[in-house]
Formats: sequence, C-alpha cells, structure tokens
Amino acid sequence: MKMKILLTTAFAASLFTAGAQSANRGFAITGNGNKDFVWMNIRRVDLGTGQITGTVFDYTRTKYTMNAPDASRQNANDQLPTSGFVAAAAYDQRSQKLFFTPMRNGQLCWLDADTRGETVAFHSTGIPGYVANTGADEANNITRMVIGADNYGYAVTNDGNHLYRFTTGKKPVVTDLGALVDADENGGLSVHNKCSSWGGDMIADAYGKLYIIAATRNVFVVDVNSRVATFKGTITGLPGNYSTNGAAVDADGKVILTSAIAFDGYYKMSITDLAAKKIEGSDNVYNASDLASSNLLFQKEADEARRYTVDNKGTNPTVATQPTMVYPNPVTGSSFNLLLDRSMNGNYTVILTDLAGRAIQTNKAGIVKGQESYRVNLSGVRPSKGTYLVKVLDEKNNVVMSDKVFIL
Repeated sequence: MKMKILLTTAFAASLFTAGAQSANRGFAITGNGNKDFVWMNIRRVDLGTGQITGTVFDYTRTKYTMNAPDASRQNANDQLPTSGFVAAAAYDQRSQKLFFTPMRNGQLCWLDADTRGETVAFHSTGIPGYVANTGADEANNITRMVIGADNYGYAVTNDGNHLYRFTTGKKPVVTDLGALVDADENGGLSVHNKCSSWGGDMIADAYGKLYIIAATRNVFVVDVNSRVATFKGTITGLPGNYSTNGAAVDADGKVILTSAIAFDGYYKMSITDLAAKKIEGSDNVYNASDLASSNLLFQKEADEARRYTVDNKGTNPTVATQPTMVYPNPVTGSSFNLLLDRSMNGNYTVILTDLAGRAIQTNKAGIVKGQESYRVNLSGVRPSKGTYLVKVLDEKNNVVMSDKVFIL
C-alpha cells in the first residue's frame, strides 16, 4: 500500500511538472548570438527559467518550404521566410500555429509550432492594403503581435495607425481595424509618437484587453472595440541600455521581457506595478527581438470566477454590473481583490454588506487611473459563511461596481 501511495504521489508530481513546463512554453525571435543583430531565427524558450531549449528555424541551416496560395508573396522562392528581420510573433495553442510578420513585406506568415522534422513548412498570406516602407521609414513595420482572449490574433504597426486582426484557422483572414486612438488622459504622451511609443511587443489579458509594451518601456492598455490606447506607466528596474522588445506572459501570469540590443538576460515583472527583476541564470547569449506564448494576464482569476459561476448556476451566480471582478471568489482566506476598471481615478468607498443591505465593513480607497486591482481585507471578526455584496461608491455616492462575494 505504501509503495502504491508513493507511486501515485510521484505520478501526480510529474504531471504537475509537465503542466508547468507546457504553460511556460514560449518562442523567441533571435540572432545567432555573439552580439548578432540579424533577427531571423526562431527558437523555443522556457519562460520560467529564461533558457533557450531548442531551435525551430535557423536561417543559416534549416531546410524549408514556403507556401503562399494567394500568390501574394513577392519572389517567395528567392527569399528566406524571415527575410527583412522579424519583430512580431504570436503563438496560438489551439491550432499549434506560430504566427509572425517579417518587416517591410506586408505578409502574415505561420508554421506548425510543433514541427520537429528537418524541413520546416512556412505559409503566408498578404495583409490587405499594406504599404511597404521606403528608405529609413519604419512607420508601417509590424512590431507588436499577440493572440487575444477572443482567439483572434492582433498586430500593430510601429506608428499605431493600423491595428490588424486575423483569424487563426486553416486559412487566416486579416482585417485592418483602423488606427489606435489616444485616451484623453494620456496628455502629451501619444501611442503614435516615434520617440516614446514605437517598437516593443504586445500581450493580452483574459478580459479582452491588449497591452502594448513599447521598446522605450512605456505601457499602453488598448480597448479593442474602441481602439483607445490608455497610458498605464513606465517599466522600472531595467538596465539603462535595455530596450523592451519582447514580452510574453508566463505560467504564473507574470510578464517576461527581453531586449533586442542588450545581452543582459531575461527580466520578469508584474503588470500591476511594472517593476522588473532579472531572472537569474537566464540566457544572455541570444538577444531576442520578440517573444510569444499562449498565456493571458489574469487567466487564473478569470478561470476561478468562471468556475464558480458555472458551479452555482441557478442558485447563487456571480453578478457583476460593471466590467469588474471579485477574486478569489469564493473567499477562503482573510481578503479578496477587486479587479478594477482602469479608468477609475479618485477616492472611493468600498462597502461589504449582507444580502439585507446591512453594512459589515466600510473601507476608504484611493484609486489611481490604470490601477489593476484593490485588496479588501476582512477586518475585525471574519463574517460567517454565506453570500455577501460588495459595492464601490464614488465621491458622489454613485455605485460604480457591485458584485456578489461568497465567503467560505
């Protein structure tokens, strides 16, 4: 019996390890190392350790085929698939496709991310209306790409004048959604500005938002429906010469960062405070112009909320009157968090009540624009198990958020 228990425990541990490794699966666009800035290779990377684990495509030695059924790719047989360098890539776990766009040629390309053979098969389709840059102009270069929570791919040009959306099925279709729009509160900092906002990468959260991380470390949150880009803040904790060219979400919901020009390893940060710390022991041989993973920000919180809603359908479903969320829900500890609408700004009152409206506790909360969450500590005597309401009131006592909280 003891042997059986030990084997079961070991098996469970191996499954956990394998799952963590799979969730930390990522891809990096790199050069050949040794301060090489030719970003044409595709490599596998473990986002947990920041270590390169293999090579998908090496432009100096890997055999390949190029299939462009719409005949949109110019001189396909005379160009390498990554010619012109690559600074935008996205990994779709459902279809096992790795998408990317070589700069200056207006193509959406993809390959099987699981390919292990000697020959790699590439496919491509044209991006409607794309106008290639001339000379030193890099405005139309596509440098940011991600797969969103809605399973569409999204890509943005350097100048922010084109937000592209593409399907990820057998025959991807690309649509130009139009230019990004600066939020009023951005002041003089524009998502279109070359000095402050070009380059970098893009990640997505589980609630449908996109995050542009410019090469200058500035972060913008993009609402896909309105195309409004709101400045969130600037990343801290990076070396002076570290440009933020690659970004991907790891298994823990943290953001992994790489630089195309600095050989100083991988960095990790929380999207909440934008404070970066180096991943000790991470690769510093291959500088990376882009990163890609299938993970989304706030996925664990969204899964927990969705699980509880499904489990309690028809009895005590979670109800949110605004695009906010309580997590974890149900609450088993001494605190819970409110996932905030990032446009909230000012002084608010957070009230926890029972279903009859009797106040259990009241907190004053100073919230700054762009803040992701607010922690509510259960003060005094912990409420008994049951269903409660949490309300957030603005300075005029208007309810801006209301949600059910289940305390266990």
